[in-house]
Amino acid sequence: MEYDIKYSPAYALLEVSLNPNEVIVAEAGAMVYMTPQINVKTRKREEKSLWKSIKTALLGAESFFVNEYIAEKGPGKVGFVPAPVGDIQPFEVKAGKGLILQKSAYVASTKGVHLDTEWQGFKKGLFGQSLFMLKVSGEGKLFVNAFGAIDHHSLKGGESLVVDNFHLVAFDDTCKYDVKKFGGLKSTIPGGEGLVTEIKGPGEVYIQTKNIREFTDWLWELLHDRVESTARRVAEEKGEKGGPSFGKSKGFSFGKKF
Repeated sequence: MEYDIKYSPAYALLEVSLNPNEVIVAEAGAMVYMTPQINVKTRKREEKSLWKSIKTALLGAESFFVNEYIAEKGPGKVGFVPAPVGDIQPFEVKAGKGLILQKSAYVASTKGVHLDTEWQGFKKGLFGQSLFMLKVSGEGKLFVNAFGAIDHHSLKGGESLVVDNFHLVAFDDTCKYDVKKFGGLKSTIPGGEGLVTEIKGPGEVYIQTKNIREFTDWLWELLHDRVESTARRVAEEKGEKGGPSFGKSKGFSFGKKF
């Protein structure tokens, strides 16, 4: 199997070239194109464990089913893209050396790679975007996506790095980590940082340069007035007095931020 990551880091596309009978497993919905030599088989994520498939789908924000792309009719190729606009990073997963992966970061892997959920604990999920991370084990090639470019840090034993949770992509399972509030309770919510993770080496840490929460807040600021105007116009056309409020008047409100 060979692969090529094109258009990195802004609009990365993963193209995998398969020899006869080789297989690549990918997240449902990630495929962009494939040659006619490729056959597709849909299965639950963990073939030997129904519970692991359900747990990863419900708690890890990954799909219950994955697609296997098999070069049954000769050499072929498949193209994949992740949902976020950003980069794709390849990893070599080895026995005894796995990864802790942010939810929804998985794109594709070879068959020997396994995903499971890593419990973060009540404190770690109290204000964060996720109660669970994904734990990657086994042997093979893994492809991970990020929102924006991927920034790589190597930590030696005794070194540590504090990362905003919305920027954290992955780190080696040789690292120890502790999720904590950013500052005190008063600064955690209005300050916008929320939770951070302190990662202690030795191991590798991978960070995404963009923050999906900040992006959606910025996008909502741009769209807010247009959404409210459209909602009022539709309400008036239906003969109603006024319309739903989107954060500028009293009463029902969605607010200006998610």
